[in-house]
Amino acid sequence: MTERVTARQRLLSAAAELFYAEGVGATGIDAITAHAGVAKMSLYNNFSSKAELVQAYLDARYEEWLGLCRDRLATASTPRERVLAVFDSYVDHAAMAYEWGFRGCGLLNAAAELPVGDEGRKTVARQKRDVEDKFALYLVEMGVKSKAKAQETAEHLSFLLEGAMSRAGLDGHDGRLKRARKMAIAMLEAL
Repeated sequence: MTERVTARQRLLSAAAELFYAEGVGATGIDAITAHAGVAKMSLYNNFSSKAELVQAYLDARYEEWLGLCRDRLATASTPRERVLAVFDSYVDHAAMAYEWGFRGCGLLNAAAELPVGDEGRKTVARQKRDVEDKFALYLVEMGVKSKAKAQETAEHLSFLLEGAMSRAGLDGHDGRLKRARKMAIAMLEAL
């Protein structure tokens, strides 16, 4: 039996594709409803505004990455492997975006278009903080003696990963992410 796709799911899917490929600001309600194949009223029956749709897109994108990260972490047996699993989850997420033309981190791309203080920016910041917190936890588990050193190294790993994602978006492929993973291995070996 096939599952019926709701108008809300179609709208979220269309918004995800268009927001990622074209940008939040450049994507209008008419384009989203046309791409979803629904009437404009369907959008307003499911979302009170475009801002609410943008927030739903960001929440879904964050959850999508969390799922990929959980899958990678499930097969990582050591703290070092868990650090690298976070890098791998970014490569996995990049691979999912190729059908739309890879443009880097969809969360950061959207956040760059949102005003300071917007809830969407807070969602993006939460994901970035989540990555850094994971790194810090795994570094402590690896035996980094000082919590301050673990936090500093976690920040470095986070900057490495996010910088690689930004450059990968400019390049249009995940090569920088894979090189960043190798750099992370060298950082971990130097600890």
